Parts: sequence; C-alpha cells; structure tokens
Amino acid sequence: MSGSGSAHSTVLSGARVVLPTGTVANGRVIVDGSRIAGSAREGAQVVDLSGHWVVPGFVDMHNHGGGGASFTSGTAEEVLKGVRTHREHGTTTLVASTVTGDLDGLARRAGLLAELTQQGEIAGIHFEGPFINACRKGAHKEDLLRDPDPAEVRKLIDAAHGAARMFTLATELPGGLDSVRLLAEHGVIAAIGHTDATYEQTRAAIDAGATVATHLFNAMPGLAHRAPGPIAALLEDERITVELINDGTHLHPAALELAFHHAGAHRVALITDAMDAAGFGDGTYHLGPLEVEVKEGVARLVEGGSIAGSTLTLDTAFKRSVTVDRLPVESVVQAISANPAKLIGLYDEIGSLEPGKYADLVVLDGDFGLKGVMRRGEWVVSPVARSAS
Repeated sequence: MSGSGSAHSTVLSGARVVLPTGTVANGRVIVDGSRIAGSAREGAQVVDLSGHWVVPGFVDMHNHGGGGASFTSGTAEEVLKGVRTHREHGTTTLVASTVTGDLDGLARRAGLLAELTQQGEIAGIHFEGPFINACRKGAHKEDLLRDPDPAEVRKLIDAAHGAARMFTLATELPGGLDSVRLLAEHGVIAAIGHTDATYEQTRAAIDAGATVATHLFNAMPGLAHRAPGPIAALLEDERITVELINDGTHLHPAALELAFHHAGAHRVALITDAMDAAGFGDGTYHLGPLEVEVKEGVARLVEGGSIAGSTLTLDTAFKRSVTVDRLPVESVVQAISANPAKLIGLYDEIGSLEPGKYADLVVLDGDFGLKGVMRRGEWVVSPVARSAS
C-alpha cells in the first residue's frame, strides 16, 4: 500500500484493460495522484499485472448496507464500515439506500447520509419507500407505507441537502405521476418499483419522467401474454435503465439474459440491493424495523419469508455475469460501472478508465476473481503482483 500525493505516479502494465472503446490486450493504466493520467512521470513505479484484467471501479446505485452495518439505521461510523466492506469487494462508488420508515425518521437519516455525501464517502441517497404498493411491499413494513405525495417527496429532497439521487415509487398510486414530475424537475431519478402497475400505467410514468426500473422482475407483476404489466413496458423503452440483482437467487439466468438481450447492455445497471449481512455472514439482522434471517447467504424476512435484499457484493455479480451467464466482459463493465455512473451524474469523474477521471479501478485475475481495488489512486486491496523499477 502506498500513499498518494502529487508526486505519486504508478503504471499498471501488462493487463487486459477494458476501455469504453473496447479491451486492450496488453494495456497500461497510468495513475498520477488520485487521477488517471495520459503519460507517466519519470521514475514512476511499474506494477506488472500480466494475466490480469483491469476494469473500472464498480458503481452500486442500490445498496442498504454491508459488513454487519446498516445504511438505514447505523451511526455514521457504522455506515462507513459498510462502505469499506463494499470497497474491499470493488465498489468504489456507492449510493446508500434507505427502506420504508416514518417520514421524520427518513428526513433525519437523510441528514446524516447527506453529510457523508459531502465528505465524498458515499455518492448520495436512494429512498426506497415509503411510497410503494402494499401488495408488492417485499421487505418493507406495511403500516408505514403511504401514497406518493409530492409535498412529502419534496420534504425528503430538501432534507437530503442536494444528496438525493433516486426515489423508488409505485407510480400507479395516487400522487405517483405528480411525484415523478417533481423528481424530474429537481434532477432526481424517479425509479419504478415495488409496483402493481399495468403496462399502460407504467408507460404513463415513463412519459412523466421515470428513468429507472428498481430491481426489474422483483416486487412487480410477472410478464403475462395478455397482461404484459410493467416488465414489458420497462424493457421496451429506451428511456429506462433496468436494475438487475445477479446473485443466483433474485433472478433465473434466463430472466437476466432476457433483460440484457432486450434492453441491451447500455440500459442495464447491475446492483446488489445488499443488506447488513453482505460481506459478513449468516445470522439474524434487521432491515429497517423488520427482522431478517440470513441462511446460506440468502436473506429472508423472519415473518412471511419474503426475500429481504441480498448479501451480494459486486465482485461476485461481475464474476457470475461473465462465467455463469457468459456475458461479454465489456457488457458487464458497462452495466456495473459506466451506466450507473451516468445515471447518478458522475460519469465525468468515474465509470471508465480515461485520463482525467479518478483512479478508481479493480484488478481481476484470469478467472475473474478480485485481486486488487484502487480508489482515487490508493490501494484499498493491493494486488499480488511483481513490481519492476
């Protein structure tokens, strides 16, 4: 591990480097301080990464916690513990997601998360609930759910002090379309999720300004030939990016393939929807006010048995996407780094390996196992590699 500063320069050489234009077989990435540079300084340290891949740092726009810590209820230090856990698994940029709670409690939580956003530790806040449909509530407490009210949505936007990045809404509920319009006016993503909307209602929400499908297929009606529902509307519309949880539990591989094939890699965002147990282990946890049991890596509500988020980390999602689902590496990089970076408005700084951007990157071995993580020019996980002078 080395310190970063204006004079610190490192050349990562010999790896297959995935760039926006494609993969360079014997590429190099030059790191100068916290940024990627176009040329190396004299005397730069050279790290030989032959036989490895270098890909952009992962960007997770839907994540509730990890490392035993909750973004919904933890202290600032606990939130940072969760963030560090995900960084060790390649997620160099993370949006912290809340779950349904009372409005005042969510506003207070937004204040804490906004401070961590201003400090650069997280990339903003995703409010998942309380404006969702009770019949598709998943791991959300039913008596705290409410119809979308633009005034209440505005209250949470204000409480986030510019850190609100996304709201998940059941847009078919009263006030849903007006709330979507309000979010669009404020530059906040309106995401359709935990919804019982019809195909036509979903199209109306997209026309109103919704741009994301929250964990497509999960917590929404299935695709039927006479009632195509939200899935068909979300997959067919070029204005929508679809979130996918590729942990082997939330989606059948055929559903994942359908989404990638129909939407295209440019409209997919791989997410974790992780909760406290991610990177931590089996046991009993809480997701907001609800008790969750994690067994063999699968999180379910103690009462009712609904899937309650995931224990996924994005390095596992990356490896599974390439090795199990046989997706092209370049498509996975687009879905796990570039697309979410664009959605949350940070693609000028992160999401690809280009000069001028932050040196956020992941080193993978030939089998796509994680070997190194760099964030802003500093090794979070230092790769086992030969160094040359």
